[in-house]
Amino acid sequence: MADSYIQDLFAERIGGRQYGKSTAIYKFEKIKRAKRAALEAHPGAEIIDMGVGEPDAMAFPEVVARLCEEARRPENRGYADNGDAALKQAAARYLEQVCGVPGISPDTEVIHSIGSKAALSILPAALVNPGDVVLMTTPGYPVFGTHAMYFGGQVYNLPLTEDRQFLPDLDAVPREVVEKAKALVINYPNNPTGASATPDFFARVVHFARQHRLVVISDAAYAALVFEGQPLSFLATPGAREVGVELHSTSKSFNMTGWRCGFVAGNERLVRAYGDVKDNTDSGQFLAVQHAAAYAFDHPEITRQIAAKYSRRMDGLVSTLRAAGFAARKPRGSFFLYVKAPTAVRLADGTVLPFRTAEEVSQWLISDRLVSTVPWDEAGAYLRFSVTFMARDEADEQRVLGEVARRFGQVKFEFGA
Repeated sequence: MADSYIQDLFAERIGGRQYGKSTAIYKFEKIKRAKRAALEAHPGAEIIDMGVGEPDAMAFPEVVARLCEEARRPENRGYADNGDAALKQAAARYLEQVCGVPGISPDTEVIHSIGSKAALSILPAALVNPGDVVLMTTPGYPVFGTHAMYFGGQVYNLPLTEDRQFLPDLDAVPREVVEKAKALVINYPNNPTGASATPDFFARVVHFARQHRLVVISDAAYAALVFEGQPLSFLATPGAREVGVELHSTSKSFNMTGWRCGFVAGNERLVRAYGDVKDNTDSGQFLAVQHAAAYAFDHPEITRQIAAKYSRRMDGLVSTLRAAGFAARKPRGSFFLYVKAPTAVRLADGTVLPFRTAEEVSQWLISDRLVSTVPWDEAGAYLRFSVTFMARDEADEQRVLGEVARRFGQVKFEFGA
């Protein structure tokens, strides 16, 4: 393409005049390229994808049927804006019956979202001024922080480390940072670590927010995918509704990633502000999708079936990885298994290949073992495995895990101190 004045007009927030000229490659793009290269080098081979971060199965038939039914209704055809009562009321019931959060007003404390990602991109517009700081956990999902920086804010990262059970150390935030902080974003069960929060941690978050006059954004996309007991909601914590909101979604809990529907609930003023910005951002999710999502939220037994499948797969994956030398431990929820990356691998001929980063391990696993994972080097070198790998049934699950065991068993992974 010939040089164009357009190159001079891009906003600084996306690179300004340098937009599109960077040679840096996003890690997920590196993974895609490595998978393509592996298939070219091994025609017809099976790449086992344990890096994918979305459900491997369709939405349940009864939810699809409700969508079809609702899509035929003429009254659902138009702009949804901030939604009608159906999803709001279902969300309030869901929060009480599944998450133990009574008394949520569907009229003033709930609004639908076009998935959690959209909510995380809209909320900064309601909160962040130039110079404000947002506290984000790392590794983590960066969307809120990215949009905060679009508005002139700054991101301060709180590392998630194994010695703290992958919970952030709020007391370690420097005074000069917390004085400028406007929001704290948390996500439990956590992506990518799979860690779960505790009631005590959520209580400390509420105290921290009150003490420093900041807003809490709890991204609860995986909240209902627990393997034992009941889901733990931030909003169930005394005082939480005074300081924050929580984001729920049908994506992971109901196999509905492409449907793009969830809700924001909690503090009335924050929900209203979110809705006001949303009014100027989108025209709402199709009402038929909202009504089908409402049906899903009213049938939490769907999520329990999904969680049972992930729990079974997690048991098998943990056993497989432990046999290969990984220090794998089953999390209490989510579909992610986060393990320390090996520092080297010893091949069958005795050759030792050292690894400096988790990304190097991930690239080698794809190219040599034909197993795809996601690397994280932000707070130590770790690999994220997902139990949403493709498998037709339980027998096929065992086949896939057996194949991983065979491929990993042909080498010896080494782990440094």
